[in-house]
Amino acid sequence: MQTGDPANEAAPEDDAPLDGDDDKAPGMRSVRGTRIDSEARAVAEKQSVEALKERTEAGHIAAGRTPPSSQEGARTSGAHRAIDTAIRDILPITEDAKLLQQPARHDTFTQTDPWRVMRIMSEFIEGFDVLADVQKGVTIFGSARTGPDDPMYQASQETARLLAEAGFSILTGAGPGIMEAANKGARAGGGRSIGCNIELPFEQGANPFVDTLINFRYFFVRKTMFIKYSNAFIIFPGGFGTLDELFEALTLIQTGKIYHFPVILFGRHYWAGLLRWLRSRALVEKKISPGDLDLIIVTDDPVEATNAVVAAHNKHHKPPQRRASDQVRRVES
Repeated sequence: MQTGDPANEAAPEDDAPLDGDDDKAPGMRSVRGTRIDSEARAVAEKQSVEALKERTEAGHIAAGRTPPSSQEGARTSGAHRAIDTAIRDILPITEDAKLLQQPARHDTFTQTDPWRVMRIMSEFIEGFDVLADVQKGVTIFGSARTGPDDPMYQASQETARLLAEAGFSILTGAGPGIMEAANKGARAGGGRSIGCNIELPFEQGANPFVDTLINFRYFFVRKTMFIKYSNAFIIFPGGFGTLDELFEALTLIQTGKIYHFPVILFGRHYWAGLLRWLRSRALVEKKISPGDLDLIIVTDDPVEATNAVVAAHNKHHKPPQRRASDQVRRVES
């Protein structure tokens, strides 16, 4: 994808296929126009982590400090000074909001943070218990405002159907719009349709196509379930919540927390402005590295999106080849 941006002029020529590349999704390219397959994605992920470290060290050096990564001694953890975490002067409504408020004196133990820790643990346990058998999962995000007549609703449904037929469970936020379309497609494809609902100041409710529903009070617990039980994220047009999940996944890849994890933006026209800004502003000002843009795949085709997910999963979960010596032993025995 050529745009004439300065960021693209320095892009390496990655168009030549890699030797032995048997899992390539034809035509799939990153934001920079780089041909993306499992090997190229692994290189991009490694370069992204390394580039983040370099930028972090540069920030310490610019401030006149020796980067902690260059210092000798054991790594420390935990808080080292008190930080004022007070936020808005509004009445907490959801459990998330209560958790994020400054601690106050309470006569009832069930209104204190230690009790909330146990509630948080119970949510993690419930999520792990319900989703423990999800081995192949894809989370689909997007706007709750998208109606059934919208082409993106139909594309979400078709993408989920194809993934379900390929053996993937579909996870969503359980709401309407794009989420509903994905759950509907999962059911049509004979796959497992999972909804992870979140407590909001208003009642959201789950769409009727969810087969497995889990209700969460805390956003960060739900986020953990999306990441832990997904092999890829497919991001349809959406708002802040959608962007939050997009950039969280990219940050986890960039920091080396997850890998072999395709992040697919669906809808070139919708995402064009954001991608243009990433190339012309964030990249040019070196807030991100060129390889970071290779972490993102852009498409308008449900088949392409499905192929990218399937190819990455098959490559990552390819069974190890048996050694010739092992085969000889089995024959002799």
